[in-house]
Amino acid sequence: MPRTILIVDDDPHIRQLLTFAFTKAGLDTLEAGDGEEALAMAQRHAPDLLVLDINMPRMDGLDLCKRLRQDSDVPILFLSSRDDEIDRILGIELGGDDYVVKPFSPREVVARSMAILRRTAAKPPAVETAALLKHGALTLDPEGWTAIWRGAEVSLTATEFTILRTLVSMPSKIFSRDNIIDRLHGPGFAITDRTIDSHVRNLRGKFIAVGCADLIETKPGVGYRLGSCSGDA
Repeated sequence: MPRTILIVDDDPHIRQLLTFAFTKAGLDTLEAGDGEEALAMAQRHAPDLLVLDINMPRMDGLDLCKRLRQDSDVPILFLSSRDDEIDRILGIELGGDDYVVKPFSPREVVARSMAILRRTAAKPPAVETAALLKHGALTLDPEGWTAIWRGAEVSLTATEFTILRTLVSMPSKIFSRDNIIDRLHGPGFAITDRTIDSHVRNLRGKFIAVGCADLIETKPGVGYRLGSCSGDA
């Protein structure tokens, strides 16, 4: 079935250009003119990728990305109206997959989008065991993709769960960011360290909200290791 691209930009001319380019490439498209409309459409239609402008009314692209990353790993290609390093860094840190600076070639946007779709379609490494994984007050169910903290489920995205499962599988091991990327996507997959840091930050935030402040330890210059998961700061 054709992939569906949600194009989010407050400029109807840009949406029209991109819709034409994606349709010509054999992809289906949806359009939204602001962040709030895009959030509703993403939740209703589950697109395969978002092409997302950063500067928009009624929730900008960065805020929309933060909302989506609470429960979704949908790939995001950011559009920036200026060559602003801060925008680019924030976009990647928040979980964006790539960015294009305006003015752009519609063919470049399509090419970058297709590359993201090919990468995200890659099958992650198989899980060797479906047994429950336990550490401190934390329990993971690999078959159900469920994280339980002291009897209550913590809602995680697929990427967040995979990172946490990786750490729990070897609780004494310090995983470098490259180790984690390999577990997520296989060797040779190119994403930035900032993306891993962003996912870890989101994981910590979700567990701090339910009383677990010692989920993951940071080893400066090395990587990450599972914390005691006792609930103690």
